[in-house]
Amino acid sequence: MSLRVLDPRLDAEGEALRPAPALRSLHGAVIGMIDNAKIGTERFFDHVADILKNEYGVREFIRRRKPDATRPVAPEMLAEMSGADAILSAIGD
Repeated sequence: MSLRVLDPRLDAEGEALRPAPALRSLHGAVIGMIDNAKIGTERFFDHVADILKNEYGVREFIRRRKPDATRPVAPEMLAEMSGADAILSAIGD
């Protein structure tokens, strides 16, 4: 059995992925945050939000919390995120 190292620059078949578009600026951006309701996620998002606001100029955060980690994100919750420029989904523990 050979050990396989995951490389974020490659897809599942080992082919090179296209580079992500260059980030121009987050100044004035709206960021959605979906919390999966595990211990530590809210505190982690608080920390990320502080960094994004103070160092990158993010204007607003749309934060929602799922009822529990086992359920998928409800369509209504995703609809609430429609005004976001980007969405972060995180787990804790």
